[in-house]
Amino acid sequence: MATEILTPLAPETHKQAFLPFSAPWFGDEEKNEILKTLDSDWITTGPRTKAFEAKFADYIGTGEAVAVSSCTAALHLALAAIGVSPRDAVITSPLTFAATANVIVHQGAQPIFVDIDPDTYNLDPDKLVTFIQQQCRWDPRNRALWTKKTNKRVRAIIPVHYAGHPCDMDRINACAREFRMTVIEDAAHALGATSRGRKVGRLGDMACFSFYPTKNISTGEGGMLTTQDPELAQRIRVLSLHGISRDAWKRYGQDGSWRYDILDAGFKYNMTDLSAALGIHQLEKLPRFLKRRVEIAEQYPRLLADLPLKLPTALPHTESAWHLYPVQVRSSWVSRDQLIATLRADNIGTSVHFIPLHLMSYYQRRFGYKTGDFPVAESVFNRIVSLPFFPRMTDSDVERVGFAMRKAFVESVAA
Repeated sequence: MATEILTPLAPETHKQAFLPFSAPWFGDEEKNEILKTLDSDWITTGPRTKAFEAKFADYIGTGEAVAVSSCTAALHLALAAIGVSPRDAVITSPLTFAATANVIVHQGAQPIFVDIDPDTYNLDPDKLVTFIQQQCRWDPRNRALWTKKTNKRVRAIIPVHYAGHPCDMDRINACAREFRMTVIEDAAHALGATSRGRKVGRLGDMACFSFYPTKNISTGEGGMLTTQDPELAQRIRVLSLHGISRDAWKRYGQDGSWRYDILDAGFKYNMTDLSAALGIHQLEKLPRFLKRRVEIAEQYPRLLADLPLKLPTALPHTESAWHLYPVQVRSSWVSRDQLIATLRADNIGTSVHFIPLHLMSYYQRRFGYKTGDFPVAESVFNRIVSLPFFPRMTDSDVERVGFAMRKAFVESVAA
């Protein structure tokens, strides 16, 4: 590649303030709602949480939405609600955050990883079919799918909508229906994404969203589970608060009753009204946030043109939520880690999403996974870096990243 192609877009200036990889965006609406919540004397699960749930269900288009303390909590509740147990296994992607697989372990089940698509970085449906055909057996009498090696019943699939790009849910759902598996969308990255005109969050049996500070909307900490099944939603509500039959609002409110029953051994996973106070207004701002994410995603290709990078894929039948902007470094003279260090020296933050879970010592020790098991995920991980990407970024911020990227490659060639 000719070095003149890599000429920086602008002259270097003095060192600028740190540009983070991501940051939330709160305004007066959220601040005022927090103050109103404090003045109301009701700060835990109550009227604002219920209002947030109703608005979220309406936005996604599901009959039910259950607000919880995190996306991790939502994933755990989803598995607990369908009775996943130590005799079971659950399929997911190796290229995801630890929570996706950890909750499977918390239920005593076996996490099964299936390698990813090299373009979208989502679970590869072809590899899913191959896994079922080669490593599982179908029990027609009990209508259940079992792993050959460990003799575990495969109960569910958790497809991860990586970076906000929807998985191929048509093929995943078809496979799940054929083999009687529950589909739980890990939609932590994907609030606002659509596939063939349908929103992520209504593409499986359940979906789990994150409102962590880096996500498309934030409640500080928080999550939501959506489903069309009212009985399942009610079971999840009970499990989310110790398994008791009445939440605090129903017991301690003006018309409440002190008496309650323990229906199950539940968890402490409820969302507070303080968190919901943020969520109500963040959800209202989501269309504006998404619009800005699309604008930034459209600027980066021009700024990064001709650099040895693989840019994110966006398939034509989808609308990505553009939660991340991950690029793969395809250069023989600069590595991903060198690029991160160079950007850091220019006060620009980045991240890596993710270290594949089968490379983690716990999953290798506990389940026997090893390097080489999922070559696509490993190849992507070795080259990928997530660039700064959040709605508060100005056009100048985006251009600054582009300039720093070009400078990094120019300097590596000169060296």
